[in-house]
Amino acid sequence: MSLTPFDHPWLSGLLGDDEVAAQFSAEADHEEMVYFEEALAAAEGAEGVIPAEAAEYIADHIGGFGADFEALAKACARDGVVVPEFVRQLREFMGPHGPYVHVGATSQDVVDTSLILRLRPVTGVFRERLPALDAALATLDTRFGANTLMGRTRMQDALPIRVADKVATWRGPLGRDLLRLDELLPRLLVLQFGGAVGTLDKLGDKGRAVAARMAEALGLGLPERSWHSQRDNLAEFAAWLALVTGSLGKLGADVALLAQMGEIALSGAGASSAMPHKQNPVAAEVLVALARHNAALVGSMHQALVHEQERSGAAWTLEWLTLPQMVAATAASLRTALSLVASIAGLGHA
Repeated sequence: MSLTPFDHPWLSGLLGDDEVAAQFSAEADHEEMVYFEEALAAAEGAEGVIPAEAAEYIADHIGGFGADFEALAKACARDGVVVPEFVRQLREFMGPHGPYVHVGATSQDVVDTSLILRLRPVTGVFRERLPALDAALATLDTRFGANTLMGRTRMQDALPIRVADKVATWRGPLGRDLLRLDELLPRLLVLQFGGAVGTLDKLGDKGRAVAARMAEALGLGLPERSWHSQRDNLAEFAAWLALVTGSLGKLGADVALLAQMGEIALSGAGASSAMPHKQNPVAAEVLVALARHNAALVGSMHQALVHEQERSGAAWTLEWLTLPQMVAATAASLRTALSLVASIAGLGHA
């Protein structure tokens, strides 16, 4: 059974994306939480916060740790976050060196850094698919660009245009979206490490040095200070996701209307159970639906900017409910758009 179409047994074939979904699995989250604790222990050992032999032992043995997921689920229902039970199990696994695990860190450090580490390959997928889609549209322009279409304003016939004019409106946002992504990545892909209230107070004057070592080990940027209650990096990314799906939704809406008017030919379009003569523009419709889905959810991510005081359980939970769906929708939208463009067998009139 599934609660969302993104991982539903058959709806996921329409709306899901396996490559991106893997980064939101419990296994991927567990792996990055372990990675965080490994980097923390190594950094604290190097800075003399914990004994060097403890750091070495943790580094040598942490790869063999596997948490009890059933126990994590039960504890998360009680604690509101998985990390206390995760750390308890990890400390038990480390035996006499257990007390040196998670020193000076807090749950939010682990959860947020795990998220950022998993968003990194996700953004890599987006950086590959956006240029691929632009290239596919360029090929479409080469094949059909000189053909004519009726331009329409306010759903009414206006003046003739070229297919090249239509394709240009689809391609334009893609390059800008890629530039926006490159600009925001340095703000997004950064370490979260602040301790109980964001001040690393338990590490004294070693806090900044430990954070710097961790950031280097994890391949993340080092922010000026903890961002645990400053969520604009995630809200900015969510807004970018909505921009991408919105632009692809415009492409989908145009294709669906062109199909209605008989001005575009699609190969392999959707079949009807009752009307075998129909070729439904399924992919185009999916792009419209995903655009509207993300447009609705981006407001939730803006609501999650309101983190009360030094930590908000409610706003944090709202992010967990919202951001994975937006990422999945964007990945599916790019995948679907690539498939849709590839299926266009004719466009306009020579």
